[in-house]
Amino acid sequence: MQPILQIQGVSKRYEAHQALNQVSFEVPQGSIFGLLGPNGAGKTSLIRIITQITAPDEGQVLFEGQPLQPRHVQQIGYLPEERGLYKKMKVGEQLVYLARLRGLEKADATQRIKTWAERLDLKTWLNKNVEDLSKGMQQKVQFIATVLHEPKLLILDEPFSGFDPVNANIIRDEILKLRDQGCTVIFSTHRMESVEQMCDYIVMINRSHKVMEGSVREVKSRYRSHTYHVEGTGKLLIMSPDFKVLTQSQHGNEFKAEVQLEPQVGPNQLLRYLTERVEVHGFQEKVPSIHDIFIQTVTQEAHG
Repeated sequence: MQPILQIQGVSKRYEAHQALNQVSFEVPQGSIFGLLGPNGAGKTSLIRIITQITAPDEGQVLFEGQPLQPRHVQQIGYLPEERGLYKKMKVGEQLVYLARLRGLEKADATQRIKTWAERLDLKTWLNKNVEDLSKGMQQKVQFIATVLHEPKLLILDEPFSGFDPVNANIIRDEILKLRDQGCTVIFSTHRMESVEQMCDYIVMINRSHKVMEGSVREVKSRYRSHTYHVEGTGKLLIMSPDFKVLTQSQHGNEFKAEVQLEPQVGPNQLLRYLTERVEVHGFQEKVPSIHDIFIQTVTQEAHG
């Protein structure tokens, strides 16, 4: 299946600042795609290029295999980190207005607004001014405005900002539903636990360059350290060149340890070694989290 979005050698410079430098990657259709990087890495510059707020100095962006055109804006929904609603305008009127800007007929927009207001428990607020709503309620209104025209590509910049845990879960579930219905989501966030829960693929930008990309599973596998957490009863004493004990604690007859395998050694060898000497109650590979990988990658770049 053709990627919905292809970023090809994109560079962007603002006077003396190189925001993006030859960045290339593809966004698979129907996926949730994490756009990651520390502050100032170039993520916002790239989003502004995709949404045609600015243009690249070099390279190009393809949407469904075609060079990005103004008409493609109608097929993209963008929720910026800095939200913007008309405070004195009624919620329902504002949503109709924004939907009309996206090409929807008023009757169609009104019906879709009613459906989304019911889903997000905003029905009784449609005739209220935006300024009368809490920050979380305003975030819901902004989310509805972003998805009303049923875009093929949804770009969400810190979509959970301002939400309590209950409403964050509601929005997360709606994003997953949209993905399951065929919408592609570019998800930019610093909340790595959300990336771990939701994203199918990720790309990381740091200091204007792409430094990592792949499926979440591939990336985590790439950063495996062949380390296992083991616990059980008995006196744990490992005397083998195949295994390296990184941490170990013994409380009475119970032990916990982290053991790293040499590259040529498999986990079954460690398990056999242990079961011949102690009683094993827990044995699990210590797979790095996306948070750990993010910190490690950015730190290495900083000292590289």
